[in-house]
Amino acid sequence: MKHFILAAALAMVAGMAQAADPVIGTWKTQVDDGAYAHVKMSACGDKICGVIARTFNDKGEYKSPNIGKRLVWDMAPGGDGAYAGGRIWQPSTGKEYKSKMALSGNTLNVSGCFGPICKKQVWSRVK
Repeated sequence: MKHFILAAALAMVAGMAQAADPVIGTWKTQVDDGAYAHVKMSACGDKICGVIARTFNDKGEYKSPNIGKRLVWDMAPGGDGAYAGGRIWQPSTGKEYKSKMALSGNTLNVSGCFGPICKKQVWSRVK
């Protein structure tokens, strides 16, 4: 019984720590192919995932068919604002890339790579 209570307590503490991850929240991407998005980052088990929550173009907000689609997944927190081992989808090309992120305050540096070629964006926190 003691082991069960200890395991339950540890699971609860781990869940609270994950929920407090500083990258969780909404982020504004850079413009890509004339549009940008607000991406809602959240915990997916012990990793971080991001879903397109809102989309914008030069005329303002619009209802893209990409709303609700996964943009970032399987990002493993590595400490000191580093996340790695994830994947990212580029809606304008339909391609997926290996990805990593680096958090610094309200700035999130996101990169997606295919072999030695990487694309990078700087995302800003939506308040």
